[in-house]
Order: sequence, then C-alpha cells, then structure tokens
Amino acid sequence: MKSLRIVLLLSIIIIAQACSKKLYFFTEQLHDDFGWSKQELQEIQFYLSRDIVLVRELSREESRITDGKIKISGGRQVEELRFEKDTPGVLLFVPDEDRFAISFEEGKHLMFGPNEQTDGRFVLLAKKWKKRSGQVTYGNKIYETPSQSAYAALLVDVDNLKKTKYKVKKPKGRKVE
Repeated sequence: MKSLRIVLLLSIIIIAQACSKKLYFFTEQLHDDFGWSKQELQEIQFYLSRDIVLVRELSREESRITDGKIKISGGRQVEELRFEKDTPGVLLFVPDEDRFAISFEEGKHLMFGPNEQTDGRFVLLAKKWKKRSGQVTYGNKIYETPSQSAYAALLVDVDNLKKTKYKVKKPKGRKVE
C-alpha cells in the first residue's frame, strides 16, 4: 500500500512537471535564429523574468488617479505601478528592428531590447539610466524605476528548445582539375 502511494505521488510530480511552462530568456540570438515576422511575434506569449516597479510623483491636478496605487510619501502623493515576475505580456509593435513594445495592460506598453551585458537578453529599456534609477515612459507619462528593473528580461515558453536537432553538412571542398 505504501509503495502504491509513492508510485502515485511520483506519477503526479512527473505529470505536473510535463505540463508546466518551460520559460527561457528571449534573446537576440533566438530572435535572429528563427527570424519571426512581426505577426508571428505577436502570437508569442511573453513573461517578465523579475519584478518591475515604476514610481512617479503626482501633481495636485493628478491626485484623482485610479490606475495603480497612490501612496503618501513625506506629504507627497506617489503613484506606484508594480509588474510582478511572470506577468504575461504581448507584443504591441516593433518601432525598430531590435526594440519591442510589450503591453501588459490595454493601451500601455514598456520598451524592451537586447543588451549585450546580459548575453543579448531582451531587457527593459529606459530613456536614460542613472546609477540608481532610470526614466521610462508608460502610458504617455514618465516614471522612475530602480536600477534593478534594468535586469527585467522577457521570457518565452519554448517547447523542445533543448531538443533542437541540427543537420550539419561539411562540404569536402573542390580542387582544380
């Protein structure tokens, strides 16, 4: 009876692992290797590899905002948007060959692009990065984001990525007759 429970438990674990997503970083090499069209890219489900936090100070005129959270910080009103790890997103448009506008909610997007310092992973892009923060545009408003957000990369669910079979052909060359 005990061995039957162990076998059943192991079977459930194996089935759960087989059904789970296999997320891999979306890289410049992956993009180049497959050469997907814009339409094909729009069919890919993207996910965030880590949290992204956007913060901006609100003026008095904007204090009625309902999007995101409003916090009172030192007498100031601050709006904070938090995109959690594994948040799904879709490609909205491609403004440049290596820039993706990824939307996590209707009508707004964040920009991602390859970064050589992260092995070509598509990471969050900012208008400018300082030592501790960056400025990003989201929904026609400018937000500050901590420097940790610079490492937030796009993930994709790729079945059989490691099972890719390569057919290698090695021409022997030709000699003059």
